[in-house]
Amino acid sequence: MKAVTIPEFGPAEVLRLASVAVPEPGPGEVSIDVGHAGANFAEILYRQGVVDVPLPFVPGIEVSGRVRALGEGVTGLAVGEPVAALTIVASGGYAEVVTTAAGLVAPLGGIDPAVAAAVPSNSTTAFLVLELVAGLKRGERVLVHAAAGGVGSQLGQVARLLGAGRVVGTVGSEAKIDAARAYGYDDVVLRDEVGRTGEFDVVVDMVGGAARRASLDRLAPMGRLVVMGNASGAEDAGISANELWFTNKTVAGFNLAALSAVAPETVGRALRRAVAAVADGTLRVDVESLPLADAVTAHHRLESGSTTGKLVLRVR
Repeated sequence: MKAVTIPEFGPAEVLRLASVAVPEPGPGEVSIDVGHAGANFAEILYRQGVVDVPLPFVPGIEVSGRVRALGEGVTGLAVGEPVAALTIVASGGYAEVVTTAAGLVAPLGGIDPAVAAAVPSNSTTAFLVLELVAGLKRGERVLVHAAAGGVGSQLGQVARLLGAGRVVGTVGSEAKIDAARAYGYDDVVLRDEVGRTGEFDVVVDMVGGAARRASLDRLAPMGRLVVMGNASGAEDAGISANELWFTNKTVAGFNLAALSAVAPETVGRALRRAVAAVADGTLRVDVESLPLADAVTAHHRLESGSTTGKLVLRVR
């Protein structure tokens, strides 16, 4: 089958379109004929060698397509059924066929396949981060960094769906302010102006660096900072445990791949909830589609920070 591979760690140009063996589903797994694959920053980390993976490696943490085959013991899905799936545990989504745990697969419910490929990672993450990790309560104030990006666009909307009282986003450039406002935010500011936004009960930071320190400073007493990335590539920001207990603040981490590996049913429930929200129109996902052969271009755009919404790759 055709797949985009990482034959060696390095810049986007190392990505290669290659012919690889078709995977077969094991017990409890499903194989999927991939129609579209989401393009995510996580795949850049694989390509750069930040995450140690065996080479050659096929990236791709989320897809949409049709069920190809069912592994032993799988029920509730049918061959040929349109689905969205998280392939984040072992990756492999930049290919014509991928396998994943059946618990990480959701029927599409009539969603456009290109849109569906953008739901499993970011929309699912938004529900898990705000409900499971942050424990968001109705009326609470939420701050989200990188508000115009793939996951940021979902966090603002999901915060609204869960009853947040005030939702503010930050972006890295003025060109992204208007785009971010469309995703449920009361206000959107440049990241270096976050000091004027007031206090928050929940802050979600996937940027790192200076934004991490600013995030902690913006927390109200009993506030929760959820750390879920380091898109800036900055050195790790040290956080004093003494400061946390002096100020009644909490810092939590979230990693979708790690949680999917140990609790696929928990993640799967959030995935199916996200798919349903997109299907009924309460959650908006904006996508731009590129051919699979343009994976290098997709990675360049993600690394430049110039994207809004979500990029997906057309596989079939």
